[in-house]
Amino acid sequence: MTFLVDYNLDGYALTFLGLLTKQGWLEFLPIRFLTFAEVGLPVDASDRTVWRYAQANQMMILTANRNMKGKDSLEQVIRAENSADSFPVVTIGDLSRLDEFDYREQCVERLVEILLEIENYMGAGRLFIP
Repeated sequence: MTFLVDYNLDGYALTFLGLLTKQGWLEFLPIRFLTFAEVGLPVDASDRTVWRYAQANQMMILTANRNMKGKDSLEQVIRAENSADSFPVVTIGDLSRLDEFDYREQCVERLVEILLEIENYMGAGRLFIP
């Protein structure tokens, strides 16, 4: 599974990858984290553009700050375009806590749980972790 990492989490993607490697999950689950730069999306891409790109490329968005304001906000896009076969958006519940090792570890554990049961989360819209 591939996660499209929102620009505000770029640095944490490597940390998550390190934890997944340390815990041995990468031996069992093909997990990739791609940044906006890696896929050619501008940092100021609209939520609608990001959502559509992720869905078209069978990715889950990993974010911490996409808001609910405006017709192109991520929440509005999910409400308008989400379907039973849409990949969920995974949202870090408290960005400020990502500096805490235990919180990062809990986030990674939750990501693994979601991936192991992805069929149960298709169409869910947004999932908050940990």
